[in-house]
Amino acid sequence: MEKVLIFGHKNPDTDTITSALVYADLKSKLGQNVEAIRLGEINGETQYALDYFNAELPRLVEHVSAEANAVILVDHNERQQSANDIEKVRVLEVIDHHRIANFETSDPLYYRAEPVGCTATILNKMYKENGVQVEKNIAGLMLSAIISDSLLFKSPTCTEEDVAAARELAEIAGVDAEKYGLEMLKAGADLSDKSVEELISLDAKEFNIGESKIEVAQVNTVDASDVMKHQEELESAITKVIADKGLDLFMFVVTDILTNDSTALALGKSSQSVEEAYNVKLENNIAVLKGVVSRKKQIVPVLTEAMSK
Repeated sequence: MEKVLIFGHKNPDTDTITSALVYADLKSKLGQNVEAIRLGEINGETQYALDYFNAELPRLVEHVSAEANAVILVDHNERQQSANDIEKVRVLEVIDHHRIANFETSDPLYYRAEPVGCTATILNKMYKENGVQVEKNIAGLMLSAIISDSLLFKSPTCTEEDVAAARELAEIAGVDAEKYGLEMLKAGADLSDKSVEELISLDAKEFNIGESKIEVAQVNTVDASDVMKHQEELESAITKVIADKGLDLFMFVVTDILTNDSTALALGKSSQSVEEAYNVKLENNIAVLKGVVSRKKQIVPVLTEAMSK
């Protein structure tokens, strides 16, 4: 049986890495030859979760077509967020919770997208549907993903299904969701050892909005000023990315996990769209976005509406 690779988006976050591992576990238990891989380096939050639940980091693969003819995508579907050579392989399945854009296949496939806060919430259902018991470490990985994507249940993307799944998984994993979750988020919020280049690429995604090409990068912290004190260096690095990729807008979002507010640094010829989208004024390219924590629900849709006028 030919091996199938399972992976999430570039610049992987906790949901992307753990969902690849979790779905590979389920598929393996169903008798399929699969391997979880990653498309980029991980952050401190994800490493904390992997270490806590004794999970091995998926290996890094730069060219998926060199190793497999077929793949499964988790936690993404947009081509620009996927493997650079995604067009050279057959996509067998997609398990996702994001908007659907820039995606087409030549063959039919299993596509499952649900309006929940995390891919892991869907995967938890799939274990039940297939009659497969969730093991302790797998439950911990899924719990970590839900906590990460929901910012410990505070994000507007978080649904009752996510909360119910998290409570169930926490019991299996043998941890207190709030206590463990806060420690995991704090691990990800420690950015002291990151370069500005790493900060703007740790969790960055590209989007096409009409004729515009934008990139939104997001980091979590407990003090946005610790990050923004490097504004000059950040702007220099972002300007280079804009030039290299031909972007119309690069939005760097620093989210405070304690206040649930974000500070946005916006550069590019379409930066005024941020002002229009949030009814704010960019002062020295920066604006505070009160109550904004979710890229999926509070940033990309709002920008899309503003840039489509």
